[in-house]
Amino acid sequence: MRPDIDFRFVERANGVRLRVATAGSGPTVLFVHGFPESWISWRHQIDPVVQAGYTFAAMETRGYGESSKPLDSSAYTIVEMAEDIAAVAEAFEPGGVILVGHDWGAAQVYGAALLHPTKVRALVGLAFTAGQYVDRKVSEMWSSLYPEGSFYQQYFDKPGEIETELETDVGGFLRKFLYALAGDRPADVNGLVRPAGTRHLLDGLPDPSPLPAWLTQEALDYYTRSFEKGGLRGPINRYRAQDLDVEQMRPYAARQITQPTLWIGGERDPARNLVPGFDRYLDPIPRCTDPRGKVVLPGVGHWIQQEAPEVVNRLLLEFLASLR
Repeated sequence: MRPDIDFRFVERANGVRLRVATAGSGPTVLFVHGFPESWISWRHQIDPVVQAGYTFAAMETRGYGESSKPLDSSAYTIVEMAEDIAAVAEAFEPGGVILVGHDWGAAQVYGAALLHPTKVRALVGLAFTAGQYVDRKVSEMWSSLYPEGSFYQQYFDKPGEIETELETDVGGFLRKFLYALAGDRPADVNGLVRPAGTRHLLDGLPDPSPLPAWLTQEALDYYTRSFEKGGLRGPINRYRAQDLDVEQMRPYAARQITQPTLWIGGERDPARNLVPGFDRYLDPIPRCTDPRGKVVLPGVGHWIQQEAPEVVNRLLLEFLASLR
């Protein structure tokens, strides 16, 4: 653990506690991780952000690390998690923070920008796209697109069964799943869409040895300890809350994200083709009215800020400088 990292807890009125890793001083850049990750997923961004004169702050979102872990999936909607971000933003900088989110963290960042615009000065989304509101349950969409049940989120919709599979060997799950979405995975490996008839999510996924260069043993051990202690029910509940999002976000269907927005994706991210035959990266942020850049990094997979930290840091610092 880096000695210059401090941890701060932000407690909401509803009792939810959120742990935030912090370093540096100046305007706050708040980082929000995705699945299955941690604040440490942003380790490569700490020094560049601090040296540029900003406060680095990285949340452990609810369900993760030392943050609260409600049991019910209804606690993991975008509305709830956007309110978590707003509470952390208020605690660090009431006038508004700059948000950076990856994967589910990006979805939560977009939600915070829509629902709590005064708390968000600008935002950066990695991997997850900011599409317009769709009035259709996500579970129904995946069932129609993948009637054989081969899509990874369909495995997550089996409470208890998937937790047992993944928690039996947390380290093995993380090695296989992280590698299966990375840019350096073999061409025939896809951790998101499994071969028809696959019984368990991890069946057939390669177990990398040695680890890919972008994934250190230290980071993997940190993730593993965190999930062995806190379990995976909370993180997976975010997926189970998606159908509730449709109803809760309906009042904001016409609202657009007006803050300056930078978007970064990885060319080899399997998440870009979740809908067969459709490339989500052709227009990744149609809901953002002030796009400042849409960048696809060649050869990079899903774990963008870890696989290509130098390029991501350069783009991030250029974006921050433009805001000043």
